[in-house]
Amino acid sequence: MKRLTSTVCVSALTVAFATEAMATEWNVSLWGKRRAFTEHVHKLAELVEEKTDGEFTMNISYGGLSKNTENLDGISIFAFEMAQFCAGYHPDKNRAITVLELPFLGVNTLEEELAVSQAVYAHPAVANEMAQWSAQLLMPTPMPQYNLVGTGEPRDELSEFDGMRVRATGGIGRAFEAVGAVPTSMTASEVYQAMEAGVIDTASFAQHAHLSFGTINEADWWTANLNPGTVNCPVVVNMDAYDALSDAEREALDSSIPAALEHYLANYGELLARWDSVLEEKGVEKVMISEAELDKFREIAGTPTHEAWIEELSVQGLPAQELYDLVQTTLEETRMSN
Repeated sequence: MKRLTSTVCVSALTVAFATEAMATEWNVSLWGKRRAFTEHVHKLAELVEEKTDGEFTMNISYGGLSKNTENLDGISIFAFEMAQFCAGYHPDKNRAITVLELPFLGVNTLEEELAVSQAVYAHPAVANEMAQWSAQLLMPTPMPQYNLVGTGEPRDELSEFDGMRVRATGGIGRAFEAVGAVPTSMTASEVYQAMEAGVIDTASFAQHAHLSFGTINEADWWTANLNPGTVNCPVVVNMDAYDALSDAEREALDSSIPAALEHYLANYGELLARWDSVLEEKGVEKVMISEAELDKFREIAGTPTHEAWIEELSVQGLPAQELYDLVQTTLEETRMSN
């Protein structure tokens, strides 16, 4: 009887350890703090845990696993299973998706940004380039068009951008450079201090980032309709980690992406709806750029920048024209279906 009891206990422990070993736990590298920009990651983690009865969980870390500029490197060496990064932090490592950061692409809504991002992510050239970093694109982080906050007198004419020190990355940085501004691509977490110290005059961000990183608190004015472009910040997973998932876990992950993105869009929409009240509360002047000035900006920094990007990446062996055309056709199809 004693031996039987011991055998039963050992068997129970073996089952318990086996059950514990079967659980999957992923580390996710983000930065800053929880905000509209990361809501889809939190929703994804919540849905996956629910669908797997707690057998597949995600530990979301804000800066504890890696610097934001090194998240793709961390994915490549399997330092963690999932991460978010922005293409403008290292455009040489993710050249193909920088098509989505070109200025004045004509994207007007979060839904359009989501559509063009998903179309580009599905292109074989994009997948192949990401595979060089052992990364698989999981979902986009659709953001609205960036706009400036600035100190001092409002800048509402293109000539006033000459010499302006602006935090801007990727294609937005190129756009401002084309009209005489001096862009710097410092990371988001460095911008408030740079603005407070007078190192930069203006900062280009989406609304959530102006709030989250405090630049709105230093601002005297905000451009409501400059809309030079946006940045592209995908969520990626390590390919080996994804392949190691069971069929049930992979299904739970993949099937949760649409709902996570739907939650993200709804949450960000609420922020956009109350943005004017935020400006009023902070005492920030809303500046409207005239259509004539916007036309000048588009003429100088739009098409010429697009053509230069296509030529530069085509020489490097990427199907740049094809990727650019894909963005334009996806925009047309999205508008026709709405």
